[in-house]
Amino acid sequence: MAKGAKLTALSFDKLQKVSVTRPLVTVGGRPGSVEFSGRARGRGAGIEGTMSVWLSIFRYGRPDGTVNHVAGWNVTLPLKPGQKPEITAKDFEKFINSASRPYRAKAVGTALSITYAEKD
Repeated sequence: MAKGAKLTALSFDKLQKVSVTRPLVTVGGRPGSVEFSGRARGRGAGIEGTMSVWLSIFRYGRPDGTVNHVAGWNVTLPLKPGQKPEITAKDFEKFINSASRPYRAKAVGTALSITYAEKD
């Protein structure tokens, strides 16, 4: 069984949507991915007009016999009125790659793939 984070995503925007196309980001390097679609209505009150990508907590046994506990991560970003899905994918890529978490992202068009990149 592949160990890794379950990937979920939610749109809190009335026009821009997201679908999870690969729901597991594995330790072995298999990426999880999401696809964005539609132009955003944009930021409103509360969480309205935001997009959220969530990676679950998980743990796995390392080859040296230790257990690695990987924290979950919820990334929620605001959308601008009329924002294209390609921009949303790029915004998530920039945010994920600039953080110190063990994940890396790559945006291609409207798709975003996320890999687990453990640092020793």
